[in-house]
Amino acid sequence: MSEEAKLTIGDNSWSFPIIEGTEGEKAIDTRRLRNETGYITYDDGYGNTGSCQSSISFIDGEKGILRHRGYGIEDLAANARFLETAYLIIYGELPSQDEYAAFRGLVHDNTQIHVGMENHFDGFPLDSHPMAILAALLNSLGCYYPDLATNDRDQDLENFDTAAPLAISKVRTLAAMTYRMKMGMPFIYPDPKLLYSQNFLHMMFSTPYEKFEASDTVAHALDLFLLLHADHEQNCSTSTVRMVASGGANLFASVSAGVSALWGPLHGGANMAVIRMLESIHKDGDDGSRFIEAAKRKEARLMGFGHRVYKNFDPRAKILGEACTRVLDELGMNDPLLDIAHRLEQAALEDRYFIERRLYPNVDFYSGILLKAIGIPVEMYTVLFAIGRLPGWLANWREVASVGDGRIHRPRQIYTGSTKRDYVALEER
Repeated sequence: MSEEAKLTIGDNSWSFPIIEGTEGEKAIDTRRLRNETGYITYDDGYGNTGSCQSSISFIDGEKGILRHRGYGIEDLAANARFLETAYLIIYGELPSQDEYAAFRGLVHDNTQIHVGMENHFDGFPLDSHPMAILAALLNSLGCYYPDLATNDRDQDLENFDTAAPLAISKVRTLAAMTYRMKMGMPFIYPDPKLLYSQNFLHMMFSTPYEKFEASDTVAHALDLFLLLHADHEQNCSTSTVRMVASGGANLFASVSAGVSALWGPLHGGANMAVIRMLESIHKDGDDGSRFIEAAKRKEARLMGFGHRVYKNFDPRAKILGEACTRVLDELGMNDPLLDIAHRLEQAALEDRYFIERRLYPNVDFYSGILLKAIGIPVEMYTVLFAIGRLPGWLANWREVASVGDGRIHRPRQIYTGSTKRDYVALEER
């Protein structure tokens, strides 16, 4: 007999089936709930609601586990590159040598943007936020590639293998051009001889007179940053992409919505908040010690510690923390903010207050430090997050679009406004 959950309301009872995932996760299938009972569930923030069945990524927050298509994040970080992980997330299997070469070739061949898109940058004020520009330009890609953005699911799916590497390639170019525009510097075109992360840093920091050449350590650290952010189950931005896709929207429109969702300070902007916290501590003449005590008294908020999903150490944080150390050692940086960060890290790892509350450094804590060391401006941090997260958005868009009988996402609500009222004529009010 299959396992069931029983719901009793008054004298009536109903049974609902149990769904079990491949990793043992269990959910009560309530899809018949409203039709049969007249009730809905209320779950503010969807913390206990499964919005979909997905085969892309798995998280066990209690055990600190993150796997993509069954592969542990530690294994991928140690052995794979960002583009290889992107292929895995999108297509479900690690690529063969020929498949990887073909995928990299498509990414390589789509690095340039249409010259007409350069004119878009002239329409943005210099103080525009890079995320606003990126969201607009990603959406506009559908105008330059109308065959890839038809809003016809069958046709868009048929062209997905062309659209996905194109988006992964062009998001990097658009991001670098956004930075150059805001800095008032000429655009630097991609170098076909460079790998993905090296090419991005080249387009960011080279000048017409001197080419920026990132060291292998720095380039690998940035590639690792992108890999570690490639997907993370049904977070705010990924859920947004799926919701937009559920209405039949094309790939570019859907991932543009993901950029907008990621922009929020509680989501993709968290690593920016870490650096601002460190700057505030330094401005107050503190080495971090006073701030730690204030945080324990709940008089200050410690950014970059703890996680809504992980009740253990964020596995990505361990990996990125080690990368930070390698980069800082190579660059020989003497930055007081980084010294403060190390002090906060040690407190979290050794102080009973933080250990008992499981307030470990998360990936946002280390990513902010790493990007600062590489020289990425603070307001570009979330843009780098978006570049890394794009493969996950693409995979989720494809998963939604591939379900032939998929329904548009349409949550219910508990209405708390005024009850029925009669209209009063304007002259009588």
